[in-house]
Amino acid sequence: MPTPDVSRLSNTLTDGVTVYQQVVYTTQDLASGFIERIPYFVAALIVLGIFWLLSILFKKVVHKALGARVRHQNLVKVFQRIGGALILFIGFMIAMVVAIPGFTPAKLIGALGIGSVAIGFAFKDIFQNLLSGILLLISEPFRIGDQIVSGDYEGTVEDIKIRATTIKTYDGRQVVIPNSDLYTSALTVNTAYKQRRLQVAVGIGYEDDIEAAKAEILRALDKADSVSTKAQPSVIATGFGGSSIDLTVRWFIEEGTQANKVASIHQVIVEVKKALDAAGINIPFPIRTIDLSDPSVSAIVDKMQVQQAPATDQQAAK
Repeated sequence: MPTPDVSRLSNTLTDGVTVYQQVVYTTQDLASGFIERIPYFVAALIVLGIFWLLSILFKKVVHKALGARVRHQNLVKVFQRIGGALILFIGFMIAMVVAIPGFTPAKLIGALGIGSVAIGFAFKDIFQNLLSGILLLISEPFRIGDQIVSGDYEGTVEDIKIRATTIKTYDGRQVVIPNSDLYTSALTVNTAYKQRRLQVAVGIGYEDDIEAAKAEILRALDKADSVSTKAQPSVIATGFGGSSIDLTVRWFIEEGTQANKVASIHQVIVEVKKALDAAGINIPFPIRTIDLSDPSVSAIVDKMQVQQAPATDQQAAK
């Protein structure tokens, strides 16, 4: 007759063997089921590939049919992307029906209905950016190639997607801006118009004639080929500076890109400096006048002289 310890050990071994057999049978069932479903998975992948090719073909057909006829090209992009996404979604649904037994679109819709609140909170920002992207593509406040300023970022628009817009900054960095920020915040489009006004500040001496300086500056602007001839430049006095009369020089350029802006400002500054130097008109730098009659200034000067005296005596002794 077996002892209780031997009986307990035998029961433990029997339970272990039973669990092991269940794991093995379950694994074999899963493996056999997976092997049986491989043709269906392959068929599902083929269906996805076919619908992916159909989405690409759809975009090309839309571009060929509407690209040259529609004035707003962004509308064509909206139609391409929404239509392509819809085709891919239909292909995904069909592939799921093929790959998963018992799957139906009704079950997916029911599952989405149950978790609609959670999905709504989780994808709120995504849906907001999608809607903003569609509205931006339809309203077309800017296009690819335009130079824009949004918040702390400024650069050239590289791509306008439904979720975000990509710009390339002037120092060669890529910035991805959510479309909701572009749609709800103030936006500056530097290249919205062909002409763009630029300005620089110029200071002349108080002893110089303002009208003479203005005439010289206007003649200098005529020599700058980057200055547009379709709009009249101007020179106006804007204030009394600490060391100069402040003048503001304004002119227009034909292409408002950042490269043209920088080049034009450089050219205008060079020509204005040459013209004022040739005319003998002073461009003063800041000047500070010390009033020695002020007691506080006299005390400071006396203190400096006392501090410098020992050094002077040592130099004299040498």
